Amino acid sequence: MNSTKNSGDAAVSISESKSTKPKAVAYTSAAPLRQAPWKRGASVFDFILRLCAAAAALAAAATMGTTDETLPFFTQFFQFQASYDDLPAFTFFVVANAIASSYLVLSLPFSIIGIVRPQAAGIKLLLLIFDTAVAAFTTAAAAAAAAIVYLAHNGNSTANWLAICQQFTDFCQRVSGAVVASFIAAVIVIFLIVLSAVALRSH
Repeated sequence: MNSTKNSGDAAVSISESKSTKPKAVAYTSAAPLRQAPWKRGASVFDFILRLCAAAAALAAAATMGTTDETLPFFTQFFQFQASYDDLPAFTFFVVANAIASSYLVLSLPFSIIGIVRPQAAGIKLLLLIFDTAVAAFTTAAAAAAAAIVYLAHNGNSTANWLAICQQFTDFCQRVSGAVVASFIAAVIVIFLIVLSAVALRSH
């Protein structure tokens, strides 16, 4: 009687262990499937942000690069003119934002690859490195131009620098808008860096 009972208990335990084994396998195989939609959604968001940053950087470069104003109440031989290329900081601003917008456009195919293959960590790491360099480059250009715009609006009495925005109103409005657009592009690129870092951490 006892041997029969023990063998029956052993059979029950063996059957229970066999029945629980496939459940654990099914749980582990379903885990990567739940992570894939999140990574693909982050890649789509990355693509949209790159488009927005490229548009902002291109608008900043185009606005600053076409800024030129001549005061109308002077003669042909004696005129006051303000142009972006009169100041090295504004020239650097145009070059930096043009490079940033070109890079962001060229990075779009890599972002599309990230949408198709969300598990590809190498592409995200490559974009993270170049995004960091572009963010520093764009921020430096925007900060340098912002300092000149501040002087144009307020002047500096200690250095006897006069505020020119009371005369060159259109010039100052355009360069101020270009600086704002450049800072928007820099903030978006910084957000792209954070997004790429989070995506790499989840791998």
